[in-house]
Amino acid sequence: MEGSMGLRGLLWVCLVSLLAFQAMPTWGSPPGRPKDSKKRQAVDATVDDVVIRNLRVSCKVTSRFAHYVITSQVVNSANEAKEVSFDVEIPKTAFISDFAVKADGITFPGDIKDKVIAWKQYRKAAISGETAGLVRASGRTMEQFTIHIILAPGSEAVFTLTYEEVLRRNLMQYDIVIQVKPKQLVHNFEINVDIFEPQGISKLDARASFLPKEMATQFIKKSFSGKKGHVLFRPTMSQQQSCPTCSASLLNGDFKVTYDVNRDKPCDLLVANNYFAQFFAPKNLTNMNKNLVFVIDISSSMEGQKVKQTKEALLKILGDMRPGDYFDLVLFGSAVQVWRGSLVQASAANLQAAQDFVRHFSLAGATNLNGGLLRGIEILNNAQRSLPELKDNAPILIMLTDGEPTEGVTDRPQILKNVRDAIRGQFPLYNLGFGYNVDFSFLNVMSMENNGRAKRIFEDHDATQQLQGFYSQVANPLLTDVELHYPPDSVLAVTQNRHKQYYEGSEITVAGRIADNKLSSFKADVLARGDGQEFKTTCLVDEEEMKKLLRERGHMLENHVERLWAYLTIQELLAKRMKLDGEQRDDISAEALKMSLAYQFVTPLTSMTIRGMKDEEGLEPVIDKPLEDSYPLEFQGPRKTFMLSASHPTPTDPSRIDKKLTGQVTYVDTDPHFIIHVPQKDDALCFNINEEPGVVLSLVQDLVTGFFVNGQLISSRSWSPGQPESTYFGRLGIANPITGFQLEVTPQNITLNPSSRGLVFSWRDQASLRQDGVVVTINRKRNLVVSVEDGGIFEVVLHRVWKGNATHQGFLGFYVLDSHRMSAQTHGLLGQFFHPFDYEVSNIHPGSDPTKPDATMLVKNHRLTVTRGLQKDYSKDPRHGAEVTCWFVHNNGAGLIDGVHTDYIVPDIF
Repeated sequence: MEGSMGLRGLLWVCLVSLLAFQAMPTWGSPPGRPKDSKKRQAVDATVDDVVIRNLRVSCKVTSRFAHYVITSQVVNSANEAKEVSFDVEIPKTAFISDFAVKADGITFPGDIKDKVIAWKQYRKAAISGETAGLVRASGRTMEQFTIHIILAPGSEAVFTLTYEEVLRRNLMQYDIVIQVKPKQLVHNFEINVDIFEPQGISKLDARASFLPKEMATQFIKKSFSGKKGHVLFRPTMSQQQSCPTCSASLLNGDFKVTYDVNRDKPCDLLVANNYFAQFFAPKNLTNMNKNLVFVIDISSSMEGQKVKQTKEALLKILGDMRPGDYFDLVLFGSAVQVWRGSLVQASAANLQAAQDFVRHFSLAGATNLNGGLLRGIEILNNAQRSLPELKDNAPILIMLTDGEPTEGVTDRPQILKNVRDAIRGQFPLYNLGFGYNVDFSFLNVMSMENNGRAKRIFEDHDATQQLQGFYSQVANPLLTDVELHYPPDSVLAVTQNRHKQYYEGSEITVAGRIADNKLSSFKADVLARGDGQEFKTTCLVDEEEMKKLLRERGHMLENHVERLWAYLTIQELLAKRMKLDGEQRDDISAEALKMSLAYQFVTPLTSMTIRGMKDEEGLEPVIDKPLEDSYPLEFQGPRKTFMLSASHPTPTDPSRIDKKLTGQVTYVDTDPHFIIHVPQKDDALCFNINEEPGVVLSLVQDLVTGFFVNGQLISSRSWSPGQPESTYFGRLGIANPITGFQLEVTPQNITLNPSSRGLVFSWRDQASLRQDGVVVTINRKRNLVVSVEDGGIFEVVLHRVWKGNATHQGFLGFYVLDSHRMSAQTHGLLGQFFHPFDYEVSNIHPGSDPTKPDATMLVKNHRLTVTRGLQKDYSKDPRHGAEVTCWFVHNNGAGLIDGVHTDYIVPDIF
């Protein structure tokens, strides 16, 4: 072993969301390696030196509560240090409860703390521009946990990750999905799923998308009997080969276990150590007819695939409706239009007419979300009041939108109040947010306030199936107004026990604490309304059965029931806090934090630090769970360095960007000097803007696309009265209000979507991010490149200053590398020069400075006196720059810029 220990630190830790549950570590060359063939071969040749000796996924399920432990042992057989990575995708609803790395006999454990405490070091580092060890983002339903380490030659490391979740029944089954991607043949590979269900297991299946059916039957061992079920997948190395002579692994895809339990009783009560869990899923009930209203966004932003896929889904949904259902369609753009204006029966003729209406409606204008929702609510309320034959039907309101309210009432709190007052708790509202540009938190709160839930529909080839899949979950209501009652004073801290509707194939789970000395009287009465009649049942504890279960399962059962209650309680508190503010939110947050710490869950209120691992600044890495409803993000980094010996990905060199442009390249840097390159003249113009620190200037504003860049001035650290004050750009805001994209850049941090508490990066991170058609690439300690689809390419150059410098502070330069796709209506101090303009220079003569001649310039019908001078371009060399000669326009660019410079002052960077 080299040094005192083979594992000296982490490279980076992050939680990001991808699209599946990958419970397999990914080993091999790190991201960001060169892509040319010779270098690629060299990188690939080293992968075999890092060998996965053991890889085990253990999943133990007890009464729907799943406990996962993923263990991986990796060996570096090379004679030099190697970088390896451990990647695991876990459900967004799961909580990490433990993590540890063991190397050279030393264990580095995880510590779960209050996020404020755990982030103290991190936040301090991030604000001061030092290395920060945290990145988070989201995908469809998953989050990815990734760790990179450097492993010394001949040494090994063992990773152990533990997380927990409550399995939710959906469409008649519970699913455990594991995406298998080891990327190499593994010496000892195993997936072991052990299921214990007191109700008894009624079915169990397992399959792998990467195995043909006959191979799956041969390799996957599955069995169940009574309360126990077991699935084992343990392929040998030869069975892992993609072909008999191949070294590539065939393990690449989904491994899925599905099961369900017996439903001999309408509900089941499980009691252990004064905690209870109740599972309610009665069978043999008659499907209720529905009163269903669809409220559909037809604003112009739905153009293209969105409206096509929405129509396809609606046509399929209408085709699946039952004759006893009643329905209507509401469309909202700038105005609100309805198909019938009242509920009509789902007869063959009405369904055909509705499908014709769907096929032919067209998009129109802005987004009157408030008006569309209130019209849909009115239709349902009128039916409930005036049509007695529909009173026993299950009312459901489903809204789909891809944007934010821009027409009619647009104030979100007012919309929430309007919807809440109109529904009055009478029926559930389900909100579907199409794409990334919706305010999903707003939709989620609205649904939660009205007994429903929100779901994001991702812009992808399967969006139609996503819409249909959601509808299938609510298509068959069996009961409404479900209430689970317990004897007075018998339970404490019970989870949600009132549900507006119960759907076929789902399950209602309630957990709580039983008060001392109340176990003998404990029971649960269930009241609900079914198909034209009242539903009543009583659930009792089978004490003999519980004693038997406790003997059979012991402490595991006691622990699981209590942790199931804690898990559900924390989930509900986190959801509740979204609807509150002020002291109420603080109180709920404090309660959720207290429970998160007590049960050692990584939640949005806690973080895990890896004790004993330090980066070059002495910071410990932080494992963090994304904030609720954070937006999806295509993740291509970043890389967090925790080792002095770490190698870094090669930064993107802006000089490699194709600069064969049709427009002018412009930039602003240093004090601040604006440089306008004019290719047809093979020359440049320049001017300064002299304003006070704190002033925000408009640099680029595209009036067609909405894209803009604003910059805020800062001063040098020291300034003497009577001397000119130097100012620089210390803060940039790059945004598009139409798509919701925002990027704030300072010499310390890069923040994505700051108004919604988005991701924060340090300039020591290496990252490439994609959102809303914008790619942001952070090149460590150097620059940042923003590439806008159908727009331009922009670079922000970081000017770092020695911390002890008493005169200067860090500042930014802003460079336009490609602007030819920006619209002709682009303006701003730089933007107005994106398209060709002409000028003439004459009468060149000596000026007041013999080294800088003056001249007469005719530009924009103005005759100006200009001076020849030098400025610097720092786009290729942020430290030294390259000299650029230009004609300097005096007096804040007067005569060259449109209007006067004060016309470009704006209130804020966003």
